[in-house]
Amino acid sequence: MATITTKDGTEIFYKDWGTGQPIVFHHGWPLSADDWDAQMLFFLDKGFRVIAHDRRGHGRSTQVWTGHDMDTYAADVAELAAALDLRDAVHVGHSTGGGEVARYVAGHGKGRVAKAVLIGAVPPIMVKTENNPGGLPIDVFDGFRSALAANRAQFFLDVPSGPFYGFNRPGAQVSQGVIENWWRQGMMGSAKAHYDCIKAFSETDFTDDLKTIDVPVLVMHGDDDQVVPYEDSAPLSANLLKNATLKTYKGYPHGMCTTHADVINADLLAFIRD
Repeated sequence: MATITTKDGTEIFYKDWGTGQPIVFHHGWPLSADDWDAQMLFFLDKGFRVIAHDRRGHGRSTQVWTGHDMDTYAADVAELAAALDLRDAVHVGHSTGGGEVARYVAGHGKGRVAKAVLIGAVPPIMVKTENNPGGLPIDVFDGFRSALAANRAQFFLDVPSGPFYGFNRPGAQVSQGVIENWWRQGMMGSAKAHYDCIKAFSETDFTDDLKTIDVPVLVMHGDDDQVVPYEDSAPLSANLLKNATLKTYKGYPHGMCTTHADVINADLLAFIRD
């Protein structure tokens, strides 16, 4: 397996396929690089170099018990980008990965990043605060932590079976394979990493990161996202960014990169080639 070892000794697994302009994919919680299969194969075929890594504690990366915060996640990406000498790269992040992209591009991406994409992403901030009255109450995330600690295996079946892919909506075309693949990816990772990451994705404020980013950013979000509610995320992020394009997908769920890969891939390609 291809890995890099970070300064604190953590091994970060990554896939690196093809040649050409690099596209780096950042996965959501609690998944792995495998969640990008439909995008990796599509863009490889279009002549791009495609890269995806497993966040520390997730997938095939080291199950360390520390560093499960956005600053460390972004620093890990910076070490990966340096090791692979990535330049003129497009960074694409889904959900938690969107937060990782924002923190990386703002803090480490100068001179290496051409464009960025946030898909169903957690910025600016998910949790309800005085400055974010439209956010989700902390009780929601406490519930995630309780369910994970009590029975992670069952929780990791419940999430993809219901809200993640919109399979709980009337008329949804449910895929058991997609559900089990989500479960497989989740259960590969560390319970400690997954538990700590809930705080990272829900309570990190990316406002200053978004204001700092000056490369073109495509913000993509389904308006039926039951995991990261649309109104408190995508439009707010687009307003904070210097050079943003907002694309809203009517009726699409949080996991739209899987359920509607044909549409998402085509729109990503158009943005990258523009």
